[in-house]
Amino acid sequence: MQKRKLGNSNLEVSALGLGCMGLSFGYGPATDKQEAISLIRSAVEGGVTFFDTAEIYGPLTNEELVGEALAPFRGQVVIATKFGFKPASEGETHWSTLDSRPEHIKQVVEGSLKRLRVETIDLYYQHRVDPEVPIEDVAGAVKDLIQEGKVKHFGLSEAGVQTIRRAHAVQPVAALQSEYSLWWRKPEEEVLPALEELGIGFVPFSPLGKGFLTGKIDENTTFDSTDFRNIVPRFTPEARKANQALVELLRAIGEKKKATPAQIALGWLLAQKPWIVPIPGTTKLHRLEENIGAVEIELTPDDLREIESAASKITVEGARYPEPLERRVGR
Repeated sequence: MQKRKLGNSNLEVSALGLGCMGLSFGYGPATDKQEAISLIRSAVEGGVTFFDTAEIYGPLTNEELVGEALAPFRGQVVIATKFGFKPASEGETHWSTLDSRPEHIKQVVEGSLKRLRVETIDLYYQHRVDPEVPIEDVAGAVKDLIQEGKVKHFGLSEAGVQTIRRAHAVQPVAALQSEYSLWWRKPEEEVLPALEELGIGFVPFSPLGKGFLTGKIDENTTFDSTDFRNIVPRFTPEARKANQALVELLRAIGEKKKATPAQIALGWLLAQKPWIVPIPGTTKLHRLEENIGAVEIELTPDDLREIESAASKITVEGARYPEPLERRVGR
């Protein structure tokens, strides 16, 4: 597995990471614990050294899972987790309330360290920008945690450019995690140029468009009642039908390269910048192996031009988030 550095941070990780959220949360029922542990360990065997979780996934159970699965590989892997939510009320399982107050960050880091079974968190992201707390205060709190040895690197998720700049001035940001793929290219407008200028790495989540770009979803696909995609405008049957054009493009390029649509989608992301590290998630071993195989795919400048030219003629239908969630991104 090739390695990449996240910006100027010297944080070196495998060119492809593993997003672990879906093993516990978001895409239907949680995966059986032993199966999930086995999948995470298979990723390590396949050369993956970068694993992504968050306090809110589960909530809490995903960190515990990742901590147990990766316990035998301490020092060989990089674990990223996130802070910034809290239960809506005491004893609630529904975590919808933002809270990035410095005292809250310093309190919850202890729980994450314990669940992950580590002494230091490699990369600690603010999960969503909290409009009630100046980003300088957030960056200052993480800076304190870095000085205490509890955290190594600071990250942001779905933050806007001005927030990134302000945070970076207080504590260098190692990585920004936001959605980016062939069917969500908004980061190219302002975010990617700013990251390049500041020397910040980029970690695209949903690099396969929440599974759509694998080519295994069409307008007739049904999702489990607990699957987040049921409320995503881009996943209405009409939108899925309209958006097949993008999958057909990936399939056509894949046939020439002896690769799957998913591998072309990941290969395209890897070809954009050397400091981009996608984190596709999966619950299936054969998908994990397929995703890892994408790192070997060489897309030439001609291939990339062909993808660009064809993609520019395709309009993707549907918003990527329902309205309340959309308001939380890009701040």
